[in-house]
Amino acid sequence: MSTTPIAAPARTVEARRTLRRLLALDAVVTGANALAYLALSGPLGRFLGAGSGLLLALGAFLALYAAGVGLLAARPHPPTAGVRVVVEANLAWAAVSFAALALWLSPTTAGAVWTVLQALVVAGLAFAQYGSLRGCQSSQV
Repeated sequence: MSTTPIAAPARTVEARRTLRRLLALDAVVTGANALAYLALSGPLGRFLGAGSGLLLALGAFLALYAAGVGLLAARPHPPTAGVRVVVEANLAWAAVSFAALALWLSPTTAGAVWTVLQALVVAGLAFAQYGSLRGCQSSQV
């Protein structure tokens, strides 16, 4: 007798729960960044060496993105396509952050450190989300 029929649903539930938590964490962290950029664009701009206009635009974009990821996290069964979009967007954000730092931004030391750290966190979230998504899919086979 095999235990697969009983174990697979439990793994699926746990993988889905982990995926939803990672999406929720992504939404909260992104939303906090958005609020900081929107509310404190002047002081943060001076501290990071970025223009306040850039931070306002990023803040508005991040607020919308956080809302979308939050809606995805709130679904009992986040759709695979939606999660893939989040993973790919997070990886693109990390890549663009590094490219911007290398090619056109002239941040302060704090700004350079912030850019690298946030890009690494976002990439780490993307890989964790992807792993959880794969766990959901392999448990359903």
